[in-house]
Amino acid sequence: MNLSNRMQRVVESQTIAMTKKARELKDSGVDVISLSIGEPDFATPAIICDAAKSALDQGDTHYPPVLGTLAFRKAIKDKFKRDNNISVELDQIIVSNGAKQSIFNAVMTVVNPGDEVIIPAPYWVSYPSIVEYAGGTVVEIETSIENNFKVSAEQLKDKITDKTKLIIFSSPCNPSGSVMSTVELQAWVDVLKDYPDVLIISDEIYEEIVYTNRPKSLASFSGMENRVATVNGLSKGFAMTGWRIGYMAGPREWVAACERYQGMISSGANTLGQAAGVEALESNESRSEVEKMRQAFENRKNLMGKLLSEIPGIKSNNPDGAFYYFPDVSALFGKTTADNRSISNADDLALFLLDKAHVATVSGGAFGAPNCLRLSYATSESQITDAITRIKEALSHLN
Repeated sequence: MNLSNRMQRVVESQTIAMTKKARELKDSGVDVISLSIGEPDFATPAIICDAAKSALDQGDTHYPPVLGTLAFRKAIKDKFKRDNNISVELDQIIVSNGAKQSIFNAVMTVVNPGDEVIIPAPYWVSYPSIVEYAGGTVVEIETSIENNFKVSAEQLKDKITDKTKLIIFSSPCNPSGSVMSTVELQAWVDVLKDYPDVLIISDEIYEEIVYTNRPKSLASFSGMENRVATVNGLSKGFAMTGWRIGYMAGPREWVAACERYQGMISSGANTLGQAAGVEALESNESRSEVEKMRQAFENRKNLMGKLLSEIPGIKSNNPDGAFYYFPDVSALFGKTTADNRSISNADDLALFLLDKAHVATVSGGAFGAPNCLRLSYATSESQITDAITRIKEALSHLN
């Protein structure tokens, strides 16, 4: 079959690919511990599930508006004002089938072939693929563990050209866990004021999982209101990955374009998930459950950090958010396995750990940082301990 040229540019997400390999091994009877997938292991809080059940009992099973139900968009509007100091009207909010669709909509509605899109690396695996699918040109900004994987204002300015249409970044960041401080974002804003036509997508899906001061949203800075699309959702902070509810707030014209675009593809997100979302964003009991999960993630982070620090050749920073470590493992490159296979890069290392330690990780190459490896601690402390112990043992046999 002759697929379209644009489809042939789409590659499978390496996080999904590694998860698939791990599941295949598990299905064959191998005891695999997965540190590859970015999914909380918690069940959705019961109070949120009860809201969806109530909506079902009340017959809330019909087509919703493409923008989202009025009740949920009101809850999102209030959330943005309360938590982020972002003031938007209801027609500046659109609900989608997960934050991924929100980002896809936002890119597809503003990027033309040849437009440059700046993406700090490391980045979430899908950003470049989405940009390339739209015909845009990805312009990466490299970072390193030494600067905590953050892009300075000077680096940002150096990459902006007359072809720059868009900047996409996440804070807290997947995969590094880095969180942009208010001072660092203000420095970005000072640069961006000189480029008023450059748009920004601020991916804040990990906003609820932070171990430092709550991050400030870029759209809350003066002068940024009419050029930033703020993307968020329920998957990570509320343990609602399977509900597929994301949302975006931004300039009215941009949101209206996303409404038309989404209307062609999927129409509105499911009504039961949106009813659950109202409860998630408005309920004090829901907020209490979110905080319990955040505290558990912080305990897991501290445990994994301690265990990783005991392994020679692995250099880690201290992530301030999300649920990942992103250590630099380049000191292990060039080593060989017992059967004389060379570990040339992070791809080789990830496959070695899956084969020998039966631990699934993801190569940093998938995130634009080929010297690193992403390890998710969105699993139990016992699984973390077992996994890192296995990794340490397997690495000790490299020559």
